[in-house]
Amino acid sequence: MKNNNLSKHHYFYSVGLSYKKADAEMRGKFSLDTLAKTRLLEQAKTEGIESLIVTSTCNRTEIYGFAEHPFQLIKLICENSNGSVEEFQKVGFVYKNQEAIGHIFRVGTGLDSQILGDFEIISQIRSSFTQSKSMGLANNFMERLVNAVIQASKKIKNDTEISSGATSVSFAAVQYIIKNVEDIGNKNILLFGTGKIGRNTCENLVKHTKNEHITLINRTKDKAEKLAGKLNLIVKDYSELHLELQKADVVVVATGAQNPTVDKAILNLKKPLLILDLSIPKNVNADVEELEEVTLIHMDYLSQLTDETLENRKNHIPAAEAIIEEIKEEFNVWTKGRKFAPTIHALKEKLNAIKNSELNFQSKKIADFNEEQAEIISARIIQKITTHFANHLKDDDTMVDESIEWIEKVFKIGLAAK
Repeated sequence: MKNNNLSKHHYFYSVGLSYKKADAEMRGKFSLDTLAKTRLLEQAKTEGIESLIVTSTCNRTEIYGFAEHPFQLIKLICENSNGSVEEFQKVGFVYKNQEAIGHIFRVGTGLDSQILGDFEIISQIRSSFTQSKSMGLANNFMERLVNAVIQASKKIKNDTEISSGATSVSFAAVQYIIKNVEDIGNKNILLFGTGKIGRNTCENLVKHTKNEHITLINRTKDKAEKLAGKLNLIVKDYSELHLELQKADVVVVATGAQNPTVDKAILNLKKPLLILDLSIPKNVNADVEELEEVTLIHMDYLSQLTDETLENRKNHIPAAEAIIEEIKEEFNVWTKGRKFAPTIHALKEKLNAIKNSELNFQSKKIADFNEEQAEIISARIIQKITTHFANHLKDDDTMVDESIEWIEKVFKIGLAAK
């Protein structure tokens, strides 16, 4: 898009899938790791897409960007993940222009999060924009939009209590463990994976269970050692995973692997085992449920656990939505102004050209022609005419694209193809 605006030929879309229609297994198929996101952006450039950002978390994979048709963006997701177009059609969504803008506001402000008020997604949107901009794939529209969403997120977080109270997947996991495992303070707990969710879960376990038998395992041992050093925990090598699984009463799996890392084959149990899989894609093979001693809980179940905190958060949704509407309206006013500003400027130049031609003609024809006075009067007339057109285009009831096309056609401005 040459003018960085919504136009007749390129539309702003949000396409993707989320926890609302896609279960954890399906979300896993469409998840994009760092390398896949980079490949997707590089492919977008070669296919002529000029501005987009892509986010992929445990709860959603989404693209926000400009295209002639949404399938261009759907194709990018499918060709860089393990999901198919047919699967996307069953669980995916497509939002266009104002609906797409509204969607990114709700996502970025935690209103569309699986756990209401979870603001972690805004950092994903910010980093996704930074990556796109570094690759030349973020136009002025996208930059202004992302900044508006960040502004709304901050204001909602500061001015409402929609994120009050402690609740997250990691916190819900610990609550589940406490409620369902007797004498949790003396049980052996194994945490496999020390990424963001793993770290949060570990900190919550230490804080709320007072357990001194927590063991950490991570493929990269130094990351586990760094966390263990802060919390005074035990670290084991990844090669000892199968041995530690036999000792554990509770296992929390929070790795970023693309395939299951725990399955029935490596479990040789002599006592009951509770496994919580907080990974997307799922990192615990469903076959472990064939073992009578195993109870497997996935993060989707934990996310559905409602408590008093979440119920209280719902009371603050109207205030959050009001903030979104206010900032979204400011963004839309800016967008509308950018859309017709080039046309108004070109119209003014056209009228000035007509004026100059006419003044030149009259100065030669009329002996005592007062060119200075004529210049002042005609300039004021041109200003009034362009102001009338600008006010018309600003009106909420105006069909802006059609009006711009009409102005350009009548005055032969010739901007429509740009």
